[in-house]
Amino acid sequence: MAFFTRPQSASAAIKIVAPTTVSSDSTKSSPKKDSTQRQCRNILIYGSCKFQDKGCIYSHPPRPTTPPPASTPQPESPSVSAKLSQAVNAPVFVPKSSSLPPTSPPPSRAQAQTPLTASTLSPSPPASDYDENDPYDPNYYVSSENNGLYNMYATDRVVSPMQALDVNSYSKSYYPQFQPEYDQSLEYYPPQPTFMRQPLDYHLYSLPPPSPPPSHFISPTLRTDLQLRSEIIHTAPAPGLNLPDELQGYHTLVPLESTTGERRKFGSWYSTVYRATGKDGRGYVLRRVSDFRLMHQAAFQSIEQWSRVRHPNIVFIHEAFTTRSFGDNSLVVAYTYHPNAQTLYDEHIKPRAPTFVQGRLQAAQPLVPERTLWSYIIQIAGAMKAAHDQGLPVRMIDVTKVIVTGRNRLRIGSCGLADVLTYNPAVPPRVPGVPIPAELIQEDLVMFGKLIMALCCNNVAATSNFGKSLDVVTQHYSADLKNVALFCLSKPGAHKHIGQLFDMIGSRLLTEMDDLQNGMDYLEGELMSELENARLVRLLTKFGFINERPEFARDPRWSETGDRYIIKLFRDYVFHQVDERGRPIVSLSHVLSCLNKADGIDRCKLDAGTDERVMLVSRDEQSVLVVSYKDVKACIASAFTYVSSAFLDLYSKKGLDPRELSQR
Repeated sequence: MAFFTRPQSASAAIKIVAPTTVSSDSTKSSPKKDSTQRQCRNILIYGSCKFQDKGCIYSHPPRPTTPPPASTPQPESPSVSAKLSQAVNAPVFVPKSSSLPPTSPPPSRAQAQTPLTASTLSPSPPASDYDENDPYDPNYYVSSENNGLYNMYATDRVVSPMQALDVNSYSKSYYPQFQPEYDQSLEYYPPQPTFMRQPLDYHLYSLPPPSPPPSHFISPTLRTDLQLRSEIIHTAPAPGLNLPDELQGYHTLVPLESTTGERRKFGSWYSTVYRATGKDGRGYVLRRVSDFRLMHQAAFQSIEQWSRVRHPNIVFIHEAFTTRSFGDNSLVVAYTYHPNAQTLYDEHIKPRAPTFVQGRLQAAQPLVPERTLWSYIIQIAGAMKAAHDQGLPVRMIDVTKVIVTGRNRLRIGSCGLADVLTYNPAVPPRVPGVPIPAELIQEDLVMFGKLIMALCCNNVAATSNFGKSLDVVTQHYSADLKNVALFCLSKPGAHKHIGQLFDMIGSRLLTEMDDLQNGMDYLEGELMSELENARLVRLLTKFGFINERPEFARDPRWSETGDRYIIKLFRDYVFHQVDERGRPIVSLSHVLSCLNKADGIDRCKLDAGTDERVMLVSRDEQSVLVVSYKDVKACIASAFTYVSSAFLDLYSKKGLDPRELSQR
């Protein structure tokens, strides 16, 4: 019967083999190499052997029940004294047949410094003295001969507060008057082990904070929305569109709106929006204005000014250029792409098919909630103020140009395009920081007021019948919202500016800030819960580097011997489970319970090195190993360090940095 035998190590693994039926003669111990059994060296040196009942193969005479009679001391020869001195200073003898690590600590420095004379030595000192001054501590020693299992534990432990505490600090420092005079060389304190704190290496085992209240800006289907955005980025264009393959470094053009039939006009020009992939692999939005001939290169000056505006409610502009790739003179402006975004018109105003709501057919579009309207007003007003402070009018506050990029998140798009289309060389260029004219401020405010009325009435042409639209606003919304719309649509004044609008908004700014902070707490909690995924990937990557390695260090069975055999059995325990009929168990919950969950705490058993034990059975079912996660962790760390050290040595000899190679 074959079973696994490991080299001598300080492992806590317990090997269980199947019982066999053998004759009584085979159960007898095999004869030793020596014809006569020798006495244990620990008995000669220390008077007792701590491995007597733990597998020591040498002779241990019984201890005398009565002290030996006193004998007259006889003078010893110099040779005998020298031999006794060497025997006392000899290290602790550890029988090789013992499967346990040496546990007896070496003699203390106080004992080593005591003068050795013939009167102080005896061939066999009483065992009680050594039992008192040399207590047995099974967790004290770590075998220095084994570099595999237990040597890794020295970096996994942290010195406890009681171990780090000096037992004499209070008596010596705070109460010196109560200290008796004594020889400090006779102090005996067992040396405390020194442990190195292992860095966390981003192995976080703490739970995320409790979920904050629902946020106005966080969708309940956030994960689904993010996956949908990622999918939309990689959609391919439909065939037969006759779009250019490349456009000033942009490729893979996909139209985001209809290119045939009814097209939206941008002033007196038709415009089309495309999604494209840039040279850096990111997505961009290209707004193309057809049949536009650029007469003055200075018209692009406003594009350069807008490219310096960074605001969370303004779509960032990258560049503008002209092209003939579409078969005409076209102006193209590149913006940042926000996947799955919709305009305010498509989100709230566009007619939809009748739907059933609570068992009733609802044909009309529902009104926008007032809380949502106030959020829109605050965001658009903030973007307008940021642009006006830079000396730039927005001129694009329209339900077809303002997009919704998330739950109740707005961004003003197509900024700077109107300045290029309506460029007048007779008008002096605007200087950043210089206040813009009052008529341009009034133009932005009027457009803002029309947008508010259109959202309140679900009608783009709400201001064409102003009296009826105002009645709808008065009936369904508060007086403060009505006053904001009337302020924007009122006659221009010499001191009318966007800052006055924030005075009318008042305390609703605090509500908006609270919702933003709740949304940030929610996102941080979600991110913290996702940190565990990277740790599991690192564990699986280490398994892949170690398991089933064909050959290493000129050993074709390297992955099948030593600590690697335990790793292989643990891999089988996690991933190769079978039921009573031999069918494979494909259960993600079993894998996560083995690697990620322990005692109801969200931590990794393997990374933490818990003391929980598992039973590993060989593939031939002839041997069983009972090991803890702490043992498996040490085996993985030892094997991976062995493999990675060879990689580091190879590239260090070539003068290369392995970290740079891994980043490539």
